[in-house]
Amino acid sequence: MSIDVAVRSNLYSRSCNEALVVLDVDRTYGLTAQQVAERQKTYGKNLIQQRKNRAILSLFAEQFRGVIVWLLSAAALLSFAVGEIPEGVAIVCVLVINTVIGFVTSWKAVRSMEALYRMIPVTARVRREGLSELIPIRELTPGDIVLLEGGDIVPAGLRLLEAANLYCDESTLTGESAPVQKTTEALPVDTFLADRTNVAFKGVAVVRGAGVGVVSNIGGETELGRISELLQDAKAKSHPLEKRLDKLGEALVGITFVLSFLIALAGYLRGFGLVEMVETAIALVVAAVPEGLPVVATLALARGMFRMARRNTLIARLSAVETLGATTIILTDKTGTLTENRMTVSGFLLDGRDIKVGSGLNKTSVAEDQVLRRALEIGALCNTAEMTSAGIVGEAAGVGDPMELALLDVAHSAGVQPDLDPDDRPEISMHAFDSSHNMMATVHRAEDGYFTAVKGAPEAVLKHVDRVLTDGDIVEVTDSDRANWLARVEASARKGYRLIGLACKYHQAMDEAPYDSLTLVGFVCLLDPLRKDVAAAVAQSQGAGVRVVMMTGDHIATATEIATQAGLADDGRIVALTELDLQQLGTDDSQDDLRDKLLKADVFARVSPESKLKLVEFYQDAGHVVAMTGDGVNDAPALKKADIGIAMGQRGTQVARDAADMVLKDDAFNSIIAAMQQGRVIFGNIRRFVVYLMSCNFSEIMVVGIAILAGLAAPITPLQILFLNIVTDVFPAFALGLGEGDGNVMKQPPRDPAKPIIDRSRWMDIFVFGGIITVTTLSVYWMALGYFEMLQEDATTVAFLTLALAQLWHVFNMREPEEPIFVNSVVKNPYVWAAISFCIFLLAAAFYIPVLSDVLNLRPLSISQLVLSVGASLIPLLLGQIWVVIRGNAKRIVKGEPIPVP
Repeated sequence: MSIDVAVRSNLYSRSCNEALVVLDVDRTYGLTAQQVAERQKTYGKNLIQQRKNRAILSLFAEQFRGVIVWLLSAAALLSFAVGEIPEGVAIVCVLVINTVIGFVTSWKAVRSMEALYRMIPVTARVRREGLSELIPIRELTPGDIVLLEGGDIVPAGLRLLEAANLYCDESTLTGESAPVQKTTEALPVDTFLADRTNVAFKGVAVVRGAGVGVVSNIGGETELGRISELLQDAKAKSHPLEKRLDKLGEALVGITFVLSFLIALAGYLRGFGLVEMVETAIALVVAAVPEGLPVVATLALARGMFRMARRNTLIARLSAVETLGATTIILTDKTGTLTENRMTVSGFLLDGRDIKVGSGLNKTSVAEDQVLRRALEIGALCNTAEMTSAGIVGEAAGVGDPMELALLDVAHSAGVQPDLDPDDRPEISMHAFDSSHNMMATVHRAEDGYFTAVKGAPEAVLKHVDRVLTDGDIVEVTDSDRANWLARVEASARKGYRLIGLACKYHQAMDEAPYDSLTLVGFVCLLDPLRKDVAAAVAQSQGAGVRVVMMTGDHIATATEIATQAGLADDGRIVALTELDLQQLGTDDSQDDLRDKLLKADVFARVSPESKLKLVEFYQDAGHVVAMTGDGVNDAPALKKADIGIAMGQRGTQVARDAADMVLKDDAFNSIIAAMQQGRVIFGNIRRFVVYLMSCNFSEIMVVGIAILAGLAAPITPLQILFLNIVTDVFPAFALGLGEGDGNVMKQPPRDPAKPIIDRSRWMDIFVFGGIITVTTLSVYWMALGYFEMLQEDATTVAFLTLALAQLWHVFNMREPEEPIFVNSVVKNPYVWAAISFCIFLLAAAFYIPVLSDVLNLRPLSISQLVLSVGASLIPLLLGQIWVVIRGNAKRIVKGEPIPVP
C-alpha cells in the first residue's frame, strides 16, 4: 500500500476519522508489525538526507579560479622556462601568500544540516499493536500513532487526533511569536501553513499539554525536511566585490596580453633577442597585475571585520563587509528581529475607556481605579506561570506561557501581587483551559465565600457574562453592549494585538459551575513589542536609500501594526501582502501589475520558507543587492541565498547562524546600519587604493613598454617591479584601506551594483596619474643615460628609485577633490605616514643590504644621483594635485556648483 505524499500532506483538511481511514490505522491499536515493515520498505526511514560536505581539496582548488592567479601562474611558468629562477620563485611566493589568505578566510564548514539534526529527538513514544513503546524516531512510518506531552520534540509530521491543552512553540519554523494552541478539527484545504492548528510539525517543541497524533509525513516530506532541501539547494550568489574584482581582473588580462605581445613583438622586430623579449613580456605581466590587490583587499576587509566585531557584529565571510555597503534592500523577519520576541501587555479595554500601559502603570492611579485593579488581579490569579524576577513591563523572567508571564509582569509592576500573599484569596482549585470552552478559571477563597477568576478567548468570555464592572458599579449586559465590546475587540485585533477576556464572580458554593453568570471586567491587549532601537535604525536606513521590507510567518494584522510602528513606509501607509500573492509569482511572467505590487510592498505576512527564498530571488532579479535578516529554521534557505544573510546571535537558531554571512551578537537592528556604514566606507577605501595600485602599475608598464619601443633597455627589471608591487605599493595601499571615511556616507543613496569598482572617471585618473609618473621616470632614465652618461646599471638604479619614491608620494594624490590640499583624510591618516616611513626603510634596506641589492641588481648612489631621483620624484605629486583640482572643478561645473576661490 502506498499513499501519495500530496494526500498525506493535506490530511489537515480531513476529519480525524477520515485521516485514520486514509492511513489505514486504528487509533487505539496502532500499526501491526507487518504493516510497519511494509511501510518502511515503501516510504523509507524517517531521516532528513544530508548531502556530502565539500572536500577541503575542493575548497583549496577554488582559490585558483581568479584570472589574476592564472596570469601570475603563467608568468611564473614562463620565468622558470627561460631560466629566470629568482623571478619565478618570487611570483610563486606571491601566489602562495594569496592562496593561503583566501583559503583561511573562505574556510567555513557547512554546519547547517548538523544543526537541523540536533533539533530532532532520538526516540518517540508510539502505540503499536495496542501497546505503548519507545522507539527510535528513524523507525517511524506513516500511520504510526504518536503520543505527545509537554517537553517533547515532535518526531515527525503529525495529524493531531487528540489535543488536551496542547501548545507548541513554532516560532523557529513559522515565525509565530507565541506558542500555538493545537486543535483536532478539520481545516479548509487552503489554510496557510502557520494556521494549520491540527498539525504538529516535525522538530517543534511541545510547550505544555498532551496530545495524540498520527504520522502523516516523515523525513524529507516534512516541513523541516523541505527546509533542509531548500537550504542545500540554495546557492549563495557571489558578492558584489567578488564580481567587480573578477571583472577588473578580466580587463587586466586582456590589456596585459595585448600590450605584452605588441611590445615584445616590436622589440623583437627592432633587433632584440627572443629570450630577452620573453623576459620583457614577463616584466610587463608582473607590472600589469596588481599582485598586492588581493592581499590589501583582504586585509582592509579584515580590518573592517574587527571594527564591526566591536559593534557586536560577527562576519563569517570577509567580502560580506563590502557587500553591506552595496545593499539596496533589507528583507527582515519580524519576530526577534524587529520585535523583542516576548509578549507584553500593551493595554486594557475597560468599560468606556482604553488604558495604555506603555513602560508601566502608576501605582497610585491603579490603587484608585478599581476596574483596572480588578483586571490586573484576574490576570495574576488566573495564571499558571511563575516569575523568577520582576522588572519593568516586558522584562520579567520566569517559567510558563509567555502571555501569562506578561500578565504577571504588568500586575507586579503596578503593585498588584495577590498571588504572592497566601492569605489574600488563596487558590483552592483550578479549571484548566480546554478547547470546548476556550477559557480557564481558578477558584479562590474570599471574604464571605469564593472568588472565581476567568480568562479566555474574547468571544467565549462575552458569551458567558451577564454583567459588566464599571467605575463603581456592576450593570447588566445587553446584546447591544456585547456587540459594542466585540467591535472594540475586533478593532484592536486588526491592529495586531492578541486579546484575552477577563471576568470574575463571587459565589457561596465551592462546587458552583465556574463559567456561569460571570461579570465582565475587560480585555487585555498583548503584543510582541517593537525593539526600542528599530524605528531610528529604519529611518537611518531609509535616509541612506535602503528599503526595509518585512517578511514574516505571523498574521497580517500583527505584521502591519509592527511595520507601522517601525516606520517601514515613507508615507505611513503600509502595503501588506500575503502568501496568496506570492504564490502567483513566477506563474505568469506577463503579470507586470503583480511584479509592481510586490516591489511596492512593505510587508509580506504568512509567508512560507519557499516564498521567502522566492522573494530573495525576485528582488535580486530586479537588480537589488539583498540583505536578509532572520533567526529561525524557516529563514535559513533565504539567508543562504541572499547577497548577505544576517542572523540573530542571541535568539537565532544554530541553523540560521550557520547559513548566514553575518551574525548580530546583540540582535540589534541598528547594528546592521552601523555595519552598512562601515561597508560603504570600506568600498570607498578599496576604490581609492585600487586607483593607487593601478596607476602605479600602469606607470611601470609604460616605463618598460615605451623604453623598449624606443630601442632602449628596460629601465627596471621584473624583480624590481615585483619588489615595488609587493613591498612599496602594498603598505601605502593598505594604509588607504584603513581610512575612517567620510561621515556623510549614510546620507547618500547606495551605489549602483552594476557599476564596476573602476568607472570611467577613475580610469581617467589611473591614466593621468600613471602617465605623469611614466614621463617623469623615463625623463630621469634618459637623462641618466644621455646627459649624465651613466652606466646601464646606474641608470636603472636611478630610474628605480625615482619610480619608487614617486609612487610613495603619489599616495597623497588619493584625496577626494572636495577635500583641502593640506588637511584631508589622507594627510590625517596616521597609517599613511607610518606606511611611507616603513617603505623608505625597506628601500634603504634594498640598497644597503648586500643580498637584497644583489638580487634586485641595485648599485650604490652618489649624492648627485640621489638628489636627482628625490627631486624628480616630487614632480608627480605636484602635477597630480593640479589634476585633482581640475577634476574637482569639472565635476562642480557639471553639477552647476560654484568653483571655490583658492
